[in-house]
Amino acid sequence: MAEKPGGLAVSYVKFLQDTAQRTGSILCLGLDPVIEKIPVQEKDTEKKISRFCIDIIEAVREHIGAVKPNLAFYQQYGMEGLRALASVTEAAKKAKLPVILDAKMGDTGRSSEAYARAAFEVWKADAVTVSPYMGRDSISPFTGYCKEGKGVYVLCRTSNPGAEDVQNLRMESGFPVFAEVAGLISSDWYAEGIGAVVGATAARELEQLSVEFARSGKVIPFLIPGVGRQGGSAREVAGILRKTGNQAGVHRINVSSGIIYAFEGSGSKDYAKSALDKVEQLNDEIRWQN
Repeated sequence: MAEKPGGLAVSYVKFLQDTAQRTGSILCLGLDPVIEKIPVQEKDTEKKISRFCIDIIEAVREHIGAVKPNLAFYQQYGMEGLRALASVTEAAKKAKLPVILDAKMGDTGRSSEAYARAAFEVWKADAVTVSPYMGRDSISPFTGYCKEGKGVYVLCRTSNPGAEDVQNLRMESGFPVFAEVAGLISSDWYAEGIGAVVGATAARELEQLSVEFARSGKVIPFLIPGVGRQGGSAREVAGILRKTGNQAGVHRINVSSGIIYAFEGSGSKDYAKSALDKVEQLNDEIRWQN
């Protein structure tokens, strides 16, 4: 987390803004390691994952606005994977980049307190993704950390094909579930640092929510996954943010496989250089200005 002189934490929103200004990017690097795809000659799983991810962080650190490790991709490799996650998080923080732990947490109150403590105090994440399904008492243990400069991204309208099964269902109010969740984010659940996960594959919903959040007068950061292999467009997302007058510097457009596995099919074995080339291409598409 960024700090003011004297060691006081700045808000998560300010951290996002400052990082975007420094790097000129609102791109988020998703780090989802799949051991079979990593071209590192290393038998040790922890070292293999760590070297691959950290090499990419070092290559792109001046051209991205955040790093998002997905907890599940590290947990699948047991303790070796979790130790690798600790190393990856440490490298991202040394690069002074916001670390968004993609864990989609959310449980009963006491369980959420434990999850929040793990995310922010053990993993040292700057922000975490959470599920809204269990309501206020599952969210508040996470947003309680916002006053310490942490961020919380609530799943709102996700990028996966099955999102419509629940998130687009109409409620008695006439509004879909995702819109009701958005309303809670900007009202009852609001704390500076709370944001929303809205997929690039749901461009219409993203535009609708961008307008509503801008009208609320509150700064609510988007975490926008789904660009690339899921079918979303970075250029389209950036266009929506500009069209709706939203403060682009607080939002993050996430790309995972499209960056870290950019070397596949390129004929190059230099995965870090391939990742940088892809990042520069995406930044050109987004054309976010300081």
